[in-house]
Amino acid sequence: MSAATGGEGLLVRPFKLIALLCAFIALALDVAALMSPAWVTSERYSLSLWEACKQVPDVWQCLSILQTGENTGDWQVATLVLILTAATITLLSFLLSLVSFCLGTYKRYCWIVAVLLFAAVVLQICALILYPIKFIDSSMLKSYHEFNWGYGLGWGSAIFMLGAAILYCLRTDVYEDAFY
Repeated sequence: MSAATGGEGLLVRPFKLIALLCAFIALALDVAALMSPAWVTSERYSLSLWEACKQVPDVWQCLSILQTGENTGDWQVATLVLILTAATITLLSFLLSLVSFCLGTYKRYCWIVAVLLFAAVVLQICALILYPIKFIDSSMLKSYHEFNWGYGLGWGSAIFMLGAAILYCLRTDVYEDAFY
């Protein structure tokens, strides 16, 4: 986007605004992934971050993974905690970025936001790698199963977090004069 003033051209690169948008999309995808009822599904079984459901003849029975029992694993709670922590860090970085962008002080806080988002990406990817490894290792389902859209939203959130963190690391103010 460029705006002409007199004989000069002013080029505005909205990387920080795009980064803010990416952080918002990452947060929205993370919330959708957290609330998703379908992370792993099979014909008569469904597993989310919050509960495990199985179909007994005509009725679905759901148990919370937060209750201790023989069917729940510590890995499910660890995955939930990692993703909740990543979502909280993403929320904090989004709010810090939004406030600093509105006040015009985003150059001062962009590195802090980038570090927070990189930390959230690491937590999110650890959770998303832990989940299928421990799920298959625990062999909860002996039949055919699929990782469903909730799991995919988690990966989408991680990608947008990483994109926002990289965009916050770009220093366009230093190199801008060299191009003109």
